[in-house]
Amino acid sequence: MISRSIEKLLAEAVAIEEEAAKEAGALGFMARAMVQATMPHRDPKTNEFERRNGNFTLTMLAPSRIGLPYGSTPRLLMSWLSTEAVRTRERTVVLGDTLSEFMRSLGMTPTGGRWGTITGLKNQARRLFSTSITCVYDEPGSTTGKNFQIADEYHLWWQPKEPDQAGLWQSTVTLNPTFYEELIKSPVPIDIRALKALKRSPMAIDVYCWLTYRMSYLKTPTVIPWQLLQGQFGADITRKRAFKEKFLEALQKVVVIYPEARLEPTQNGLMLKPSPLHIAR
Repeated sequence: MISRSIEKLLAEAVAIEEEAAKEAGALGFMARAMVQATMPHRDPKTNEFERRNGNFTLTMLAPSRIGLPYGSTPRLLMSWLSTEAVRTRERTVVLGDTLSEFMRSLGMTPTGGRWGTITGLKNQARRLFSTSITCVYDEPGSTTGKNFQIADEYHLWWQPKEPDQAGLWQSTVTLNPTFYEELIKSPVPIDIRALKALKRSPMAIDVYCWLTYRMSYLKTPTVIPWQLLQGQFGADITRKRAFKEKFLEALQKVVVIYPEARLEPTQNGLMLKPSPLHIAR
C-alpha cells in the first residue's frame, strides 16, 4: 500500500522530472554549513543546540526569551534567502511587496490566527535572525572555527491582518558578511520544488539537501555509519533504532523526488553509490 503522502510526492516528482530546475525557474541554493549540519526538527525547549557531522560541529545559540528556529519554515526561509543572495550577489535581500506574495514564494498558504502560518512564519523568522551560529572544523593538529548570525539587520513590514496589502516600505533582510561570503563561495545547488514537496518533513528536507550535496562529489561507494547519521540528523533522538526508523521514513520520501540516487541501507549504515546529479551542472 502506498501512503497518501508518498502518492502525492509521486505526482510532484513527475512534474519535477519533466523539466530541469533551471529551465523551470526553480534552481535554488543552500549554504554548505547548513547542509553539513542542520537546525532542530522540533522545538528543543532550550536556547542551545548542537549537531555533529564527522569533524564538523554546528552550534546554535539563541536568546532564551526568543528561542531557536525549528521545523520546515526556517529551512524554506533559509533556502529562499540563500537563493536570492546568490542570484543578486547582494547582501540585502528584498522579501517582496506583500506578505502573501512572499509566503507563496516559500510554498506556504497564508492563514491567520494564533496557530496560523502567518504567526508561525513571523515567529520562526525572528528566531532564525536572532540566533548566533558557530561552525568548528576539527582536524588532526588544528581547529578552525567561524562565528556568525544569518542576518545583521532585518525589517519586516508585514500586516498579518492584511497579508495582500503592500506596506509603505519594503521588507528586507541584510545578511551577515561572514555568512554571505561563505554562501557565495560554495553554495549547494538544490531544486526549490523538492523542498516545497518535502516541507511536511524537516528531516526529509535535510536529507534531500545533504544527499544532493554528497552525490556532487562522491567518487566511490561509501558507507555512512548509522552513528554518524544520527549525530548529523537526529542527535535529539536518543535510541538508535528509533532514529533509524525515522531516517528511513524520511529517506523514502527523498528518493521519490530524487529517484536517480543510488543508495542502500545496510546493517552498518547507509551505502551511497556514485549517481546522476539531481541538479545538472
